Amino acid sequence: MSFRLMVVDDSPAMRDFIVRVIRLSGLDVGLCMQAANGQEALDLLRANWIDIILTDINMPVMNGEEFVCCMKADETLQSIPVLVVSTDGSDHRIQRMMSLGAKGYVKKPFAPEQLRKSMEELLGVTQ
Repeated sequence: MSFRLMVVDDSPAMRDFIVRVIRLSGLDVGLCMQAANGQEALDLLRANWIDIILTDINMPVMNGEEFVCCMKADETLQSIPVLVVSTDGSDHRIQRMMSLGAKGYVKKPFAPEQLRKSMEELLGVTQ
């Protein structure tokens, strides 16, 4: 079964890089949607079912914190696991995002294996 994912980051280069790393990781990935901010992601999520979301925190229009809060407040979206992928790896920020509803956290720069492992855990994939 292939997974459907969304990468939310204001940097097009970072979104493309993350998608490329995931595709090369060996995970069975089908649809890979991309959004430049939380609001764009919410708009896309209203029309498309996604299995997992990878989001940055610092973005214009709607940042990652606001995005996760909106998702967790929406009964149709709250069950989608969110993996935060951010340059901010402070304990405070990690705890904040997890308390808002994120299910995992990967600090940039990351090793491809680290990203794959985190995604497998959230998706319940066993190797």
